[in-house]
Amino acid sequence: MAATVDELTVNYTENNVLVVKELDKVILTKGAWSTVIFKYQDWNRQKNEYGPVKFTIRRYQKREGEYKPKSKFTISSADQAEKIIEALQNWLAEEK
Repeated sequence: MAATVDELTVNYTENNVLVVKELDKVILTKGAWSTVIFKYQDWNRQKNEYGPVKFTIRRYQKREGEYKPKSKFTISSADQAEKIIEALQNWLAEEK
């Protein structure tokens, strides 16, 4: 596990194959509870290539010097991401 929030990743290797490839990340909050949004792709074994871009928001809690995953939400398509963006923009506009 990671000792700092900057070390957190969704990269995952199985049988020497990078099956989850992190493309980018943005740290939304730092501290004892940290939130990170990752941009990533999953390896498609049948097609022998990476699939479409996905996004995941993950919450971590730092305990005993290491960040441990506590919750996650996966945004599985560009369409779903756009709907989330639209909802947030509308709500933020209402607050102005």
